[in-house]
Amino acid sequence: MRAKEDMPSCPVATTVSLIGSKWKLLIIRNLLSRPWRFNELRKDLEGISQKVLTDSLRSMEADGIVVRTVYPEAPPRVEYSLSPLGESLRPILQAMENWGAAYLERLLPDEEH
Repeated sequence: MRAKEDMPSCPVATTVSLIGSKWKLLIIRNLLSRPWRFNELRKDLEGISQKVLTDSLRSMEADGIVVRTVYPEAPPRVEYSLSPLGESLRPILQAMENWGAAYLERLLPDEEH
């Protein structure tokens, strides 16, 4: 985890620094449903590069948001899941989903989305 003195003093800026990228938010969205393997995430997150996915997962693991579990099998199986801290982001992503749905409804009131 980052040291407190390395974080912004503004709580909103702190949150943005931890999860504010497009890819981190989408990774968290996926991990809210279940643990995922690396290649599953890469296939599901269309457009993400292997490097960005690796860097994002490592960063979130270092920040205590994601847990990386290696299963002692041959070949080794690795899964990513949310830590309890990561799970605490659920209401934030739920609020974002609700806001996005309402916004789309305003833009496209007569169409399915």
